Amino acid sequence: MSLVVDGLRSDVVAVGELGDETVAVVAERIADVLGRSMPGRILDVLSDAAAELTATLPDGRVDIRVAGDDVDLTYVEDGPAPTGEGDEQSARITLRLGGGLKSRIEDGAAAEGVSVNTFIVRALERGLSSNRSRGVRAGNRLRGYGTT
Repeated sequence: MSLVVDGLRSDVVAVGELGDETVAVVAERIADVLGRSMPGRILDVLSDAAAELTATLPDGRVDIRVAGDDVDLTYVEDGPAPTGEGDEQSARITLRLGGGLKSRIEDGAAAEGVSVNTFIVRALERGLSSNRSRGVRAGNRLRGYGTT
């Protein structure tokens, strides 16, 4: 992914060099902003492509697997990851993570041999299951029930 981001960044800087020093400085700033936002945008486009491909497949799905700077689209025949409650996976969210947490999630997914998406869904299910059994603190009130 960095090849694409670095290429776009250098193109913007090169365009800025066609003008005076002020234009070059502005182009450098624009390139910096693009350099930070492009990886997320690229993953959004790849996610959309994977979703469209998955919709055309009779069985299985297309997963996006990210390992460091490498992004792979992978065909998985086993269908959607189990949700524990029989829910069909059709909802989609965008999640912004810090670099350290993202790395730990990728490492955990790799250790379990599953996609990052499957790893996150399973972690959320485990967290929600344990919260249901012991009550969840919300604001100044405790919801749920106590156990002895």
